[in-house]
Amino acid sequence: MAPLPGAELVQRPVQLYRYLLRCCQQLPTKGIQEHYRHAVRQSFRVHSDEDSPERIQQIIKRAIEDADWIMNKVRARLGSTCQPAR
Repeated sequence: MAPLPGAELVQRPVQLYRYLLRCCQQLPTKGIQEHYRHAVRQSFRVHSDEDSPERIQQIIKRAIEDADWIMNKVRARLGSTCQPAR
């Protein structure tokens, strides 16, 4: 189960970046959203020089799995009533 529809369509790093930022918008508070948004940006800076297609796909797969875990953890804590912060 992916955190947002469209995870299966992510093939390029820029698609992953946008996908993960959309996931951040689904988190319940602004503080949590900012924390994960910052983590996404830092991760992209760290991996910006990656040029191996296999490694890039591995990073994409792992990032989506991590986002799925985070979203499931938040849903479990909130009793599946997770609403995006406004």
